Amino acid sequence: MKPLFIILSAPSGAGKTTLCDLLLQHYPELCYSVSCTTREPRMNEEDGEDYYFLPEESFKRMIDEGAFLEHALVHDNYYGTLKQPVYDVLREGQCMLLDIDVEGAAQIRDTVRSLPDDDPLKQGFVDIFISPPSMAELKARLEGRATDSSEVIDKRIRNAQKEMARASEYMFHVTNDDLDTTFRRLCDIINTKAELI
Repeated sequence: MKPLFIILSAPSGAGKTTLCDLLLQHYPELCYSVSCTTREPRMNEEDGEDYYFLPEESFKRMIDEGAFLEHALVHDNYYGTLKQPVYDVLREGQCMLLDIDVEGAAQIRDTVRSLPDDDPLKQGFVDIFISPPSMAELKARLEGRATDSSEVIDKRIRNAQKEMARASEYMFHVTNDDLDTTFRRLCDIINTKAELI
């Protein structure tokens, strides 16, 4: 398989985490990108596995040095994706999978567009947006988790509507109405893209 740089975005509750897990199981050459953050680790989170936990001064210095493909300030904490690990994985002939929101994906898309045609990030780039079958189904999934208050669920629904309005920015848009069918569609996209490089 040719080295791909795969971006997946989806509203909360659309099944993105499950699909990422299935892809990682199915493709042994697929690596999952670990983001950096300035927030404190939560219980059971490990540095280098869940996130790279960085002091704010270090994160800001790395922004100035151009070390990130994308970064954002969310709820007073910085989050970002480092360039170097992505390049390292692609140069080793493996693929990188990045699970990221629409803002981060837009930043990466802008970066990739500015790269020369022979750059491995540009050659292997593919971005996919995953939608729920409907807003009613999304709300039912979020309520079914029983982890969030009704206020949080309403906020997630409002965010989902904004995110879904940007689905056309992606190369591919897949509706997750059936997990097996959606997974096969993702595999088809990845396999076809790998053949075209």
